[in-house]
Amino acid sequence: MAGHHIPHFQNSAGHSAIEVGVKEFMCVGANAPFDHPHVFLDMGDDSEKVCPYCSTLYRYNASLHGDETKPEGCAYHEAAA
Repeated sequence: MAGHHIPHFQNSAGHSAIEVGVKEFMCVGANAPFDHPHVFLDMGDDSEKVCPYCSTLYRYNASLHGDETKPEGCAYHEAAA
C-alpha cells in the first residue's frame, strides 16, 4: 500500500516476549547475519502472535505507537547503503 509504513522488529537480545503498538508488522529475527527471512505477521483479532521462524512472542500494547516496543530497542531500521 503506497505511503503505508510497515514497522519491522528484531529480537537480537533474545527477549521471551516483545510488546508492540501495531497488529501488522514484519519480524526479521535478530540483526544480520543472524536474521531470518523477513516475515509479515498479522495478529488480526488476537492480541498475540508467535513468529514461525524465531518463536518470538509479540504482544499488542495499545499504549505504544509506530515502532515503539517494550522492552525498548526492538525496532529494526535498515542501514543506509
